Amino acid sequence: MTPHVMEMDSGEKRLNELGYKQELRREMTLFKTLAITFSCMSVFTGTPLYGQSLRYAGPATLIWGWLVVTFFTWFVGIAMAEICSSFPTTGSLYFWAAHLAGPSWGPFASWCCAWLEIIGLTTAIGAQAYSATQAFQMFILIATGTNKGGGYFASRSVFVCLYMGITLIWAVLNTFTLQFIALLNIISIWWQLIGGLLVIIMLPLVSQSTQTASAVFTHFETSPESTGISSVPYSVVLSVLLSNYCLYGYDAAAHLTEETKGADKTGPIAILSSIGMISVFGWAYYLALTFSIQDLDYLYSADNETGGVLVPAQIIYDAFHGRYHNSTGAVIFLFIIWGSFFFCGLSVTTTAARVVYAVSRDRCMPFSPVWSKVNPRNKVPTNAVWLCAAITMLLGLPILKMDVVFIAILSVSTIGWVGGYAVPIFARLVMAEENFKPGPFYLGRARRPVCLVAFLWICYTCSVFLLPTSYPIRWKTFNYAPVALGVVLTLVMLWWALDARKWYKGPVRNIDVQLQTTRIASCTSK
Repeated sequence: MTPHVMEMDSGEKRLNELGYKQELRREMTLFKTLAITFSCMSVFTGTPLYGQSLRYAGPATLIWGWLVVTFFTWFVGIAMAEICSSFPTTGSLYFWAAHLAGPSWGPFASWCCAWLEIIGLTTAIGAQAYSATQAFQMFILIATGTNKGGGYFASRSVFVCLYMGITLIWAVLNTFTLQFIALLNIISIWWQLIGGLLVIIMLPLVSQSTQTASAVFTHFETSPESTGISSVPYSVVLSVLLSNYCLYGYDAAAHLTEETKGADKTGPIAILSSIGMISVFGWAYYLALTFSIQDLDYLYSADNETGGVLVPAQIIYDAFHGRYHNSTGAVIFLFIIWGSFFFCGLSVTTTAARVVYAVSRDRCMPFSPVWSKVNPRNKVPTNAVWLCAAITMLLGLPILKMDVVFIAILSVSTIGWVGGYAVPIFARLVMAEENFKPGPFYLGRARRPVCLVAFLWICYTCSVFLLPTSYPIRWKTFNYAPVALGVVLTLVMLWWALDARKWYKGPVRNIDVQLQTTRIASCTSK
């Protein structure tokens, strides 16, 4: 009789070797993981930042800046893909940091990285909720008659209610099985690919006139009268913030590795594929917007059809109204953009909940036993989902009083999320090569230059999001990100110094390695 061979998934086997048992369902395929990762990045993510970025230094800086940021993003993505291939765990970044930094520095590196991940991902849900609400606000305004025609413009209180509502929807959807979320994200990837192509191709064709190639690719102009910034280098740096904000989030694939088949291979592929797709589609989208501008100064007027609130919405409205004398096409395009934000926020919520679950599993958060519980029926960290939703809703309350809340949320989310990348990449840069067990994706001798460039680029990205974005600095224009981030990180570091360093030793193994080794051997010998 032929002996029966029971094969263990390569990702699960590596997970067991790292000291974790398989608790989540490993049902995700490469395409489903890529769908969630692509949704986390989103084609239209930078829509709220486009108008201000264009005003800082003109179209040339915005367009060429995207290519510069894309170039350096590849270094970060490649460095992370190598580490992901070796450590396919849900905790990903902070788990990587613990193992790569070694026994002496591992606990501290893991602690810092874990909290940066939590800060970045939970605030990122808020950034997407704000963006989705603003897109929906413009959708309603144009559909009901525009700012000039008596259309309905949602007040601050209504805006906050919409913000809360969409956050609750994301939380409810994330309490279903991951297969259901994966199905929604398969819809999302087609929504963004087809919708993105529609916007990118149709918008310049619909516009009655388009900007010249010279204007788009070579025109440089600062606007000190509106931004308060006369320094050319400073204006360039702020103009490129749009690209810095859009081109991250690809680590979502790493957070899903415990639920993905063959994660040591599919994780790196999903990371690099999502960077490639967003790089191309994102640049094409901003090119389409820039070529379709009819009157640059009119885009910012408080008396225009969108109230000067969202520049891309005005560009889209001008194109369709100028050609067809109605706003139907603009309403459809804004709905496509809103849908992109909806799916993006849904995916970010999925990712954030997985990080909170993983960090709590390793006892790094207050009330960890509560947040690390997995729903026995759906195999989903439901409590972690609702914690993320609650934090997001609290972040939205200041919108009732201040317009700069979005910039603060966006900056904190970028610094936290991208800053979390820096810890394991730096550890990988300085560690002894013989201590690293490579996975299928391995850089070999190229790892030092790749990791060095990636680390320096992350440091630059985090630094620029702390800068003031307009002058003179007043309470209503101040970038509150340094204050908010400083307070949270100070509390986290004090907790470490006074207490956590005594008991937190990094990721907690939840499997008996010796017994598991026996199991693996018995499975392969049957």
